[in-house]
Amino acid sequence: MPYSARELLARIIKCEAGGEGDTGMKAVGTVVMNRVHVPYGEYQRLGQGNLRKVIYQEGQFDCVRGIIGGRRNPQTIWASNPEQIHYDIADYVLAGNKVWNIGKSLWYMNPFRPDCPTNFPYNKTGIINTRIRKHCFYDPTELYKDT
Repeated sequence: MPYSARELLARIIKCEAGGEGDTGMKAVGTVVMNRVHVPYGEYQRLGQGNLRKVIYQEGQFDCVRGIIGGRRNPQTIWASNPEQIHYDIADYVLAGNKVWNIGKSLWYMNPFRPDCPTNFPYNKTGIINTRIRKHCFYDPTELYKDT
């Protein structure tokens, strides 16, 4: 049986940002829900406002990839169950709440270095907004509308 929207969101929050504290997990949840609700571009066209389609869109989240770089990925949404905090944060973003400075961000990434690249993804459809702990967050540029 497929996961409910709440369960799926709690799992992606835990897997993608479980070590990033409450604000970091809320920020990642905000980005996921921003992709669900964006009224234009790739995420609107492919996700069509559907959380499941957004999360399972190919190449978007490492946590839904069983294989990365030819090796089994041990860190997936199926590998460990969410805890109450992950459900609480899923409920927070499902209710329409956002981390204030993540407002319209559509991407995040861990650069594994102290500074964030100015643009991400590398097609320059996103521009740096802020950093929360290890993750850099990116707002869409005008180029994103044409994706």
